[in-house]
This record gives sequence, C-alpha cells and structure tokens, in this order.
Amino acid sequence: MTSKELLELAAKAADEKRGYDIIGLDVRELTSVADYYLICDASNERQVQAIAREIKDQAEKAGIEVKKLEGFDKARWILVDIGDVVCHVFHKEERNYYNLERLWGDAPVLALSSNDEA
Repeated sequence: MTSKELLELAAKAADEKRGYDIIGLDVRELTSVADYYLICDASNERQVQAIAREIKDQAEKAGIEVKKLEGFDKARWILVDIGDVVCHVFHKEERNYYNLERLWGDAPVLALSSNDEA
C-alpha cells in the first residue's frame, strides 16, 4: 500500500465516524517524520476517540502496524502514527488553538476522495 493510499484509508475511516473538516497535508518536502498528515476534528471526546479507534482498526485490518497512539484517554488531541501517515484527531477547540494547518502552511493541501462524497 502506498502512503497516498494509506492517507485515503485513514480519511475514509475518519469520514465513516463523522470527522469534520478532514484534510490531508503533503509534508514530504518539509519533514522526514511522515509523507502525509491527516487532520480532522470532532465536537466531543467520545467522537474523537471513535475516529481514532476507527483509523487504528482500519489500518490494522489492512495489515499496517500502528506505531503509536497518543492522547486517547484525554481525547482532546489524539495522534495516530501509522507510519508514512500521521493522523491528528482533534477536539474542535484544540484544533482551533493549535492550528496545524497554519503551522504547516507550506504543505500542499490534498483533495481526499472521502470529501468528494459529501
């Protein structure tokens, strides 16, 4: 599975659990940590956990090792590291505060197929 396909898998998982404002950032030219960042948010802690859990479950189902899952208990900002894609699942308030889109403003924003279905 390519890193772009992995990004699409994560985006679809987030969309299935009703993640809001799902975007993909191409960070290949900006960092060696990952190829892509997925960023989305939810309005409450349970939904944030459900999205992160679905991303983890779908990655594992596809045979992808989940390298790290951080922040699950507090569910304000959960990071799901699935290798070439790092997923940031935010509570809406946290997303507005940390504003990763601005921090990684030089990264191209990708069109994701999960957003086309809306």
